[in-house]
Amino acid sequence: MSIRLSPVTIPDFGPIDEPPPLPAERYAARCDAALAAAGTDWLMVYADREHMANVMFLSGFEPRFEEALLLLGPGAKRILITGNECVPYAARAALPGLEVRLSQTMSLLGQDRTTAPRLTDVLRDAGVRRGASVGIVGWKYLGEEEWDRDADGPLPPFLPAAYLGAIAAVAGTDGVCDRTEVLLHPERGQRSIIDADQIAVFEAAAARGSAMVWSILSGLRPGDSEREGAARMGYGGDPFNVHAMLASGGASDGSVIGLASPGARVLRKGDGVSTAIGLWGGLSARAGLLDDANDAFVATASAYFAGLLAWYRHARIGCTGAALHDAVVETLAAGGLRSLLNPGHLTGHEEWSHTPVRPGSTDRLRSGMHVQVDVIPTPMPDGWALNCEDSIVLADAALRADLAERHPTVAARIAARRRFMIDVIGAEVDEAVLPLSTTPLCLPPLWLRSDELLIRA
Repeated sequence: MSIRLSPVTIPDFGPIDEPPPLPAERYAARCDAALAAAGTDWLMVYADREHMANVMFLSGFEPRFEEALLLLGPGAKRILITGNECVPYAARAALPGLEVRLSQTMSLLGQDRTTAPRLTDVLRDAGVRRGASVGIVGWKYLGEEEWDRDADGPLPPFLPAAYLGAIAAVAGTDGVCDRTEVLLHPERGQRSIIDADQIAVFEAAAARGSAMVWSILSGLRPGDSEREGAARMGYGGDPFNVHAMLASGGASDGSVIGLASPGARVLRKGDGVSTAIGLWGGLSARAGLLDDANDAFVATASAYFAGLLAWYRHARIGCTGAALHDAVVETLAAGGLRSLLNPGHLTGHEEWSHTPVRPGSTDRLRSGMHVQVDVIPTPMPDGWALNCEDSIVLADAALRADLAERHPTVAARIAARRRFMIDVIGAEVDEAVLPLSTTPLCLPPLWLRSDELLIRA
């Protein structure tokens, strides 16, 4: 396979229209399905600022400054428990029939706690009784290899001990169990599969985020500070699912740490640069050299690009996570590279929820999966940075038809991106792969020649 740099004009795939909000009944159906799948009397879903996606998915609400608990229970009870500041903010929740209860334990230190200080009282008032079974949804869950059930007891859920203690005090310890996989299992979890309306919401955000990344990349010049470069993103107000990232470094500075936020460092020609923007809908990232010539780096970037091409060539509905993982890893290895983390994972309201793409994974890629193509190459010499991340959705014929009927402009943008990837970039892309980025598979290794992309010749 021949890979080379080529002048490429990235098309305008069409204006990003504002998608309609999800219908309220969609949230209600998600809650009913989650409680049924948990198989318990109650389901208690935890959220905080960093781990808000489960409650957001179920209710359209995400807490700010505070924590929150979404209680789903008998008779379609839907109760949101949160603190002083989020009680009025909860009016933005889209879930119908939602009751909002104040627990000032969830408020910040020093705020008033005289009205509703005890979470146990709030839980009892909500209807939780002794002997009830309560499933817990935390922000992640332990694998079997991480815990000895025989020696250490049932798998403990991931949420603050104070909240776990409160529900155990009210319902009793015997009936409390972890049910996080109901939402987060990498193949069967409810958040792992999205519908056409959710695709439209995420596509708009993913497209805007990728355009922000490209605005930074194409405008950055030697003499700019990292902060000046980041300011070129053209932020339009979308909620972030991670902090904005921009990091740089030269050969004498050590590794370019891609997770870093922008600082005051002034960039020089030849520096490695990495930037990423993640919104509620997916993260885009690019990394390369702030240079106009470097044959050795372009050769390494070409080997990395072969791994990306392998990802798109093998990704399809029904493929096991192990098969996709191995195809990418083997291609990278031929160029002396490996993937720092999993080469792909599920994304959405949060940057990473789980992933079927793991060594030995029997979890299969399914229609409706929202996946971030996240192949981070390593090792990199000091002062080099290389990355190309974007999000896609897998959709079978039925889901594609539903998307085209309900959101025709979204489907048209996606179709145009696919044609560009196939006809211009030279990628082999299965019909089920729907690219959400405005710069799909666009990798300019040399940022001072950002109009020259790697393509398969």
